[in-house]
Amino acid sequence: MKKKLGLLVLLTVLVSVISGCNQVNQPITAESTGVWNQYFVYPLSWLITAVARTFGNDFGLAIIVVTLIIRCALLPLMVKQTKSTKAMQGLQPEMAKLREKYSSKDQATQQKLQQEMMQLYQQHGVNPLAGCLPIFIQMPILIAFYHAIMRTAEIKQHSFLWFDLGVHDPYYILPVVAGITTFIQQKLSMTGGAMEGPQAAQMKMMLWLMPIMIVVFAVNFPAALSLYWVVGNIFSIGQTYFIKGPDIKAAKAGGAAK
Repeated sequence: MKKKLGLLVLLTVLVSVISGCNQVNQPITAESTGVWNQYFVYPLSWLITAVARTFGNDFGLAIIVVTLIIRCALLPLMVKQTKSTKAMQGLQPEMAKLREKYSSKDQATQQKLQQEMMQLYQQHGVNPLAGCLPIFIQMPILIAFYHAIMRTAEIKQHSFLWFDLGVHDPYYILPVVAGITTFIQQKLSMTGGAMEGPQAAQMKMMLWLMPIMIVVFAVNFPAALSLYWVVGNIFSIGQTYFIKGPDIKAAKAGGAAK
């Protein structure tokens, strides 16, 4: 079940990205056609431009403000997703015992395992699908915002702090910060979890792989996108700490005790 859900989520993300990849270098305007452009990308491009006008054509500040607006709008979904993930992590030890109990691969045993799993979810009020719906809603919006940044021509004509928004950071400060904040955000997300076996190994691998990927992308993409990643990561760090604060403090106390 988990593998199928994971593949479904991954397929949805890939389809969303691919659907707009052939347009990523085409400027977005009010005349752009297609559902993706008219109802997703252009409204966000318009919002960035409108906020920039409010702050004296400061498109860097506009990206920060719009990023925070979007993150706040998605906050209820992200909170739900984080809590669902936390609940599933808490059930990992009991789920591992059930898998060990029903380790046989025959169909009858696997059906019994699924029944026991569903009973476990019901006893603890956990819905294994609850963490997937927020992803389906978030991804199109976040990908559309990425397109809005990349395809709004005016952004490329402005600078912010020490860098031009239309080209990569000349000092590579933003890519490094984007990588560090990605690592911290993922580390906090994993704190308090009880995952074991292959799943834990995969999580540890992603803990290092994702920041490296973000740094590579940020080095090659315009600084405007790196700015968006940094702001979004900082917001996510605060959000995760707010939701999982007790777990994080307990983990720190346990580490200090050792």
